[in-house]
Amino acid sequence: MTKVATIAAEQNKKRILCRISMEVLKKKFRASEENPMQAVAENRLVIREAAKKLIEGRRFEEDGSIVVSAADL
Repeated sequence: MTKVATIAAEQNKKRILCRISMEVLKKKFRASEENPMQAVAENRLVIREAAKKLIEGRRFEEDGSIVVSAADL
């Protein structure tokens, strides 16, 4: 099972889960296994902007979430 960090976004009063894998967090932000959310907090603006572009591009997964990849950052 792949470890992921999840943050929430909102569009048209609908909550959208935005996921980013531990692998991407490590690669892009040097996240630690012990505290991946620290990397998310420190890089929230970059991650949020990538998520916004994915949402605007309607690149949703089957469950309605979005996945932020290394290429999106």
